[in-house]
Amino acid sequence: MSQTPIIHIATDHAGLDFSQQLIDHLRSRGFVVVDHGPTVYDPLDDYPAFCIAAGEAVVADQRAGRPALGIVLGGSGNGEQIAANKVDGVRAALVWNESTALLARQHNDANVIAIGARQHEAAEVEAFIDAFIAEPFSGDERHVRRIAQIAAYEAERGN
Repeated sequence: MSQTPIIHIATDHAGLDFSQQLIDHLRSRGFVVVDHGPTVYDPLDDYPAFCIAAGEAVVADQRAGRPALGIVLGGSGNGEQIAANKVDGVRAALVWNESTALLARQHNDANVIAIGARQHEAAEVEAFIDAFIAEPFSGDERHVRRIAQIAAYEAERGN
C-alpha cells in the first residue's frame, strides 16, 4: 500500500491485553488505529460482532479509496478469522509466523490478519503484524486469477 493504511482492530477477552499493547505499538509507528472492541474485560464476551465490525470498516475504507487493514485477535484466532471472513470483501488469514503473514499479503492480498493471542508472545505478534502491514500484494497473475475465482464463487453462491 503506497499510503499509510488505517488499522482496524478487534478482539475477544483472550486478546484484550494484546490489543491494547498493539494499538500503542501501531500508534507509535504513526498509524491511525480504530478499536472495534471490546474495551473492558468480560470472560463471556462474544467475538463475532467485534470482528465483523472491524471487517466491515476495512472494506468500507477500501471501497472509499482509503487504504485499510484489519487485525482480529482471540485465543486461537480461528473463530475470529471465520467471523471476519463472513464480511463481503474481507480476506482474513490466520497467521502463526512471519512467513504466513508475508504470504497472506503476497499471495492472497489478505486485508485482515487473525492471530491467536494465547499462542504467541507479544513480541512475536508485533512482528507478524509489522510484516503483514509492510508487505504488498505481489499482483502476480496466478494470484490475481485465484482471488478472482474465489470472488466469483462468493458472488454466485453468497459468502
